[in-house]
Amino acid sequence: MKAVVITSYGGPEVLKLQEVDDPVIIKDDEVLIKVEATAVNGADTSQRKGEYPPPKGASPLLGLECSGFILDVGKDVSRWKVGDQVCALLNGGGYAEKVAVPAGQVLPIPPGISLKDAACFPEVACTVCSTSFMTSKLSAGETYLIHGGSSGIGTFAIQIAKAQGATEKLSFCKNLGADVCINYKTEDFVARVKEETGGKGVNVILDCIGGSYFQKNLESLSLDGRLFIIGFQGGAKPEVNLQALFAKRATVQAGGLRSRTAENKAVIVREVEKNVWPAIAEGKVKPVIYKFYPLSEAAEAHEVIESSQHIGKIVLFP
Repeated sequence: MKAVVITSYGGPEVLKLQEVDDPVIIKDDEVLIKVEATAVNGADTSQRKGEYPPPKGASPLLGLECSGFILDVGKDVSRWKVGDQVCALLNGGGYAEKVAVPAGQVLPIPPGISLKDAACFPEVACTVCSTSFMTSKLSAGETYLIHGGSSGIGTFAIQIAKAQGATEKLSFCKNLGADVCINYKTEDFVARVKEETGGKGVNVILDCIGGSYFQKNLESLSLDGRLFIIGFQGGAKPEVNLQALFAKRATVQAGGLRSRTAENKAVIVREVEKNVWPAIAEGKVKPVIYKFYPLSEAAEAHEVIESSQHIGKIVLFP
């Protein structure tokens, strides 16, 4: 099959479309998917640079989500059958024509969503659901600050938070349902948060920046507020005044998806199907896709995502 290969660690130019061996089902609880589309995530660019190696046993190929048709199923798989249209959270391998994945990480295509568009949902849905809802317990009526509101995760988080009754964080994000939009290039988000919340701060923050925002995030939290860190775009070593953490009884947590066990991912995927898929079916959450690229143009897609000029997801197709 054809797949995008990292020929050496470096810039987008190291990505080349090459012939590689077909994946095979190794475990009885796996399925083999013919990939219709995959999506580009920030983790892909980090792996390309050699900064984010795949977990032990995972495919060395890029791609953490996909949509497509099931080609084969392991003998312990009962829910899925050959020919089913699905999307899936992957451990890697999405930038290819075929990929093997544990059956517990597979989802049906949401009603009303095309097969290609469905590729943009698994990673963002599982990230936001596992962090802001399952861990930080964001609930109806609470305030929610999302850094990077125009990113793939951001555009999804705004919509699902609004659908669940939370209130959150320029004009495009407003159209998605954000109550307040903050331009980080021209505004102090701490001051704006305090202004918009009457000095109380926000209940939950989803942060992809890390170090450079850590202290500001603490200052933006409400009493008993929760900060969940999912990235380190602003560095991994913060300067912090622990008094802010102590005074607000704040909770700080961090984590990603890829390193979780298959069992844990399956729990998250089922929560997504139960709580997110109905919101998509009702039209409360829609795919936000910036552009489609063929696999042969994966390098260009990486250039775009690293420029931060896009809004929403970038999708690749074989």
